Amino acid sequence: MSSRKHWRARAGTAVLALLAGIGAFAVPAPALADSPSENRQTVSYHGYRIEVPADWKVVDLAENPRACLRFDRPAVYVGRPADQNDCPARIVGRTAGIVVEPITARSAGQATAATARTPRGKAAAPSVASSNDTIQIAVEDAGVLVTAAHTPGTESLVRDALASAELTAGAERTELPRATEKAQTAPLAAAGPQPGSYLGRGFDACTAPSQAAMNAWKSSSPYGAVGVYISGSFRGCSQPNLTASWVTNQTNNGWRLIPIDVGRQAPCTNYSLKMSSDPATAKSQGVTAAAGAITAASNLGIPAGSAIYSDIEAYTSTASCKAAVLSYLSGWTERLHSSGYVSGFYSSAASGIRDAAAEYNNSAYTRVDHIFYAWWNGAADTNTGSYVPSSYWSGHQRIHQYVGEVTESYGGYSINIDRDYLDVGTGTPQQPTCTGANLDFTAYTTVQSGSNGNLVKAAQCLLKAAGHDPGTPDGIFGPDTTTAARNFQSGKGLTADGVVGPKTWTALLSRGTTPTVQSGSTGEAVTRLQRALTAALGRTVAIDGDFGSGTAQAVRDYQSSRGLANDGIAGPATWGALQSGR
Repeated sequence: MSSRKHWRARAGTAVLALLAGIGAFAVPAPALADSPSENRQTVSYHGYRIEVPADWKVVDLAENPRACLRFDRPAVYVGRPADQNDCPARIVGRTAGIVVEPITARSAGQATAATARTPRGKAAAPSVASSNDTIQIAVEDAGVLVTAAHTPGTESLVRDALASAELTAGAERTELPRATEKAQTAPLAAAGPQPGSYLGRGFDACTAPSQAAMNAWKSSSPYGAVGVYISGSFRGCSQPNLTASWVTNQTNNGWRLIPIDVGRQAPCTNYSLKMSSDPATAKSQGVTAAAGAITAASNLGIPAGSAIYSDIEAYTSTASCKAAVLSYLSGWTERLHSSGYVSGFYSSAASGIRDAAAEYNNSAYTRVDHIFYAWWNGAADTNTGSYVPSSYWSGHQRIHQYVGEVTESYGGYSINIDRDYLDVGTGTPQQPTCTGANLDFTAYTTVQSGSNGNLVKAAQCLLKAAGHDPGTPDGIFGPDTTTAARNFQSGKGLTADGVVGPKTWTALLSRGTTPTVQSGSTGEAVTRLQRALTAALGRTVAIDGDFGSGTAQAVRDYQSSRGLANDGIAGPATWGALQSGR
């Protein structure tokens, strides 16, 4: 394609000749006087003009309204997306893409608190935040909503394109409804936690189907649950239908939702967006992914108590790759739990799910609550064969994707889907926490069989939160507490003697997320750090959640005594040492 061509699209006017889907285009008309710079092309729509790389596809949705808005190959989509798009069920991966559509009641439903508005007379907005690797701008003077998807590697490319935007003579102003106007209507929310308690068939598709399609499938298909990709930096499809209103309508009609996040992939794959091979960094990346998924779920009205499934595609497992994936999932799970959500994990039964099952009882990792496994054996059940023991995730905690990439039609609406079978329940036991228990002591003295009191109760609570059940925390160190302590110690590589001494206290008290904290930091992570340092150093560190000079000195003392870089900052290496009981 020439690098000096001018593309122009107006609502209802087709000037882009599509040869086959979005894969090829006819040569455009000769360039106009306002040709873009070398290796760029200009796209104009509805009074909004932008420059993008010359090799990006340009799709006029007035000409091809059912085109799949897919971001696995660079493209610009202009016009109003159809209610129903022709998308393959499985598009994994993202490069970059921009959608420019009119501001309408439908498109306004996609706007969130992160949506920016351009100043009057401008087509570009300075300092726009990216949410879930998506930048969204309402250009009200042109009456368009611009949604730009990117990865960490393509963000600067996308921002350069957005910064080139200009208004043209054809611009007509349409304002995006303000939050105050939306607040006057009844709040939109799912009818309870999702997917809730459900036994039966479901399906997942790359893009949320239209309301008409969902209605038709509800009345005539065998399905009662639908998987929707709500978040993640690696989602391949745009989601023009997926709004809080859509979520409310589906769940009110009896549909169960399977919320899915597609983020970083295993480090031993060829995907462009991968988690770190360093377990501590991978865990931090899982925390970040979960935070984005929680924000997306909240924006859609999917409440706490819902499960959100992290989609990690198939990989060829190695010991280091497995450690990275399970560390990522530990961070993912712990962050979801901190906001009251249930942790789910989607992967191939033969790779990610098998790896998770192999470490099911390893306290070094925080176990996910639900598994959603791809095993295309055609059996609509939740049998996991040799991949997962039947006793694991057996409490209504399974979804089986049993057929992939088939097109089905009900009520006149065809959708390319993966078939799923669900056995899930709201009664799924979540990882317990120690919220409300007293964990703050001036010293964490050794407790063991025969000990009793509040320190024993704290140890019992922490062991239970780590997945090793000592029974009801009653302050009496009996045989069950000894067994739980031994199991925890074994998972950490500590002497498995069932005695909770300094090393075991340190590992128990530091367990959880591992954000970098330093002078000026506050919050729960600082509190955990202060408790763990008190145990590790054998001296009192003030436990107040405020990283002041005393905490900084304690961190430096700990680092010096453990052969770590002595900077007074609790980063991955310091957390790793604490959580291993050093």
